[in-house]
Amino acid sequence: MLRRDFLSASSLAMGLSAAGLGSATPLMAAPGAELTKGKGTAKNILDYGAVPNGKTLNTKAIQRAIDDVSRAGGGLVYAPPGTFLTGGIVLKSNITLYLEAGCVLLGSTSNDDYEYHPGPPILGDATGRHLIFAQNADDVTLCGLGVVDGQGDAFWEINPRTAVVLPENAWMDVASGHYQAKYKNLRPSPMVEFAQCRNLRISGVTLKNSSGWTLRPIACQDVVIDGIRIRNPYYGRNTDGMDITACTNVMVSNCNIVGGDDGICLKSENFYGDVLPTRNITVTNCIVSSASNGFKMGTATHGAFENIVFSNSVIYSDTDKPLNTWVIGGINIETVDGGSVDGVVVSNIRMQNVRTPIFVRLGNRTPKEGSFLRNVLIEGVDAAGAICTSSIIGVPGLRPTDITVSNCRLRTREQGQPGWAERLIPEEAGEYPESWMMGHLPAFGFYVRHADRVRLRNVECIADKPDARPAIVCDDVDDVILGGLELSAPTGNAPLIDLRNTRRAFLTGMRAPLGSQIFAQIGGAASSAITLLGNSLNPGQQAVNFSNGATKESTRID
Repeated sequence: MLRRDFLSASSLAMGLSAAGLGSATPLMAAPGAELTKGKGTAKNILDYGAVPNGKTLNTKAIQRAIDDVSRAGGGLVYAPPGTFLTGGIVLKSNITLYLEAGCVLLGSTSNDDYEYHPGPPILGDATGRHLIFAQNADDVTLCGLGVVDGQGDAFWEINPRTAVVLPENAWMDVASGHYQAKYKNLRPSPMVEFAQCRNLRISGVTLKNSSGWTLRPIACQDVVIDGIRIRNPYYGRNTDGMDITACTNVMVSNCNIVGGDDGICLKSENFYGDVLPTRNITVTNCIVSSASNGFKMGTATHGAFENIVFSNSVIYSDTDKPLNTWVIGGINIETVDGGSVDGVVVSNIRMQNVRTPIFVRLGNRTPKEGSFLRNVLIEGVDAAGAICTSSIIGVPGLRPTDITVSNCRLRTREQGQPGWAERLIPEEAGEYPESWMMGHLPAFGFYVRHADRVRLRNVECIADKPDARPAIVCDDVDDVILGGLELSAPTGNAPLIDLRNTRRAFLTGMRAPLGSQIFAQIGGAASSAITLLGNSLNPGQQAVNFSNGATKESTRID
């Protein structure tokens, strides 16, 4: 008997349960039969003429199965083992698309096989063409242990305009920058798009070889993404893993992501309607590796981000891979397009060979009144192998506020040069935010500028190679507490901590490392109300050095 003629009720029930559909899911005797209990229909795409040879285009067959189940009030569309070549398909309300283990939905390499769905612009990272799409649908599920393969390599070519990268600039090179899109950027992107849907479930599946963004729920409510794998090549330009955009109540867990662009990215824009808040988002128990950023908020950042949690996850780069394939920034919390950030908690994150562990940025790329970034707590980050400085940076008139970093250990091997400590750091207020955007920074541990109410508590900043810069530099910072820090000693005569035009600073509970010659340097006539309390200095170490107009009256030492 052919497999398409018979599926045991027990095996199908197990598959549905594993997909998160619940133990109460009714059993059915065979694909195409009505469910024995409750309302619903199940259809096998083989019964609609789908051919699993990887060559026959099956778009119409798969879509007919979906449409039939939809007309019956909802149910399951079953894709058995085999390779099914397809163009764009559209899911609808109350539909579960179940991809059996061994099933591959293989995306067509012809743009003509993907319908354009109005909403996103025709050109850009999102093209309006998708391999799997749903809009204004309720109770939609994509699940199973099968694969969605977009054949992304067919949509990329070498970028002949890519300049030769000098070895000294390899730290800010990106592998995907050496490729560009074919076909005037009309490739399917995102490969899987769910727009304005409610009660969306995505579980178990592998999404791979996307030609652009891989998975985007946009303007959706009540979303669960669990246990999926994403596999894109490191050179895949714009191949974000998942872009959670203008959504509310989203839970992401147990996902494993490898790609060429941002791994997990939260955005705030909406080409389908008004910009909605990206609100109540939890991401936990994930593993991310990317040639771009690991966890990122932005860009675009036109609206609000509220109540965001990222926890218990790993972000890594393979040591044996070229530097331009390494993760650029591990944790990136940004808003630069007039949006706002209020309430972010990041905890228990392990990073290995991530270029910059932490990047917090409030910029002004798209000027708009009311932009702010506040109430951010980052704790329990353990990062090894960094080659760039972590930073918390605003611009004049736009200042991150209430930013706390605690109980973290950041190890760097950047090996900063003496001249970097005195570099004039550009504002770059209107530029695209990236952790390396201002070049080599004047500190090896943390650089904080144009910010208010910053707390660094029980943070270790360790230089695994000799570094001639201060561990911490604060520039135009108001109300900062540096407490219980463990810092490597800079080489030469650099101070351990450098406060520039900083006001209301409290340095406490720190032990100076051996070899540190100056504990703190206070610079600038605007520096005031600085207190050093309960710190342990080395014999003969200079407690405070004053420079650039700062005076002893600005500082109290106890």
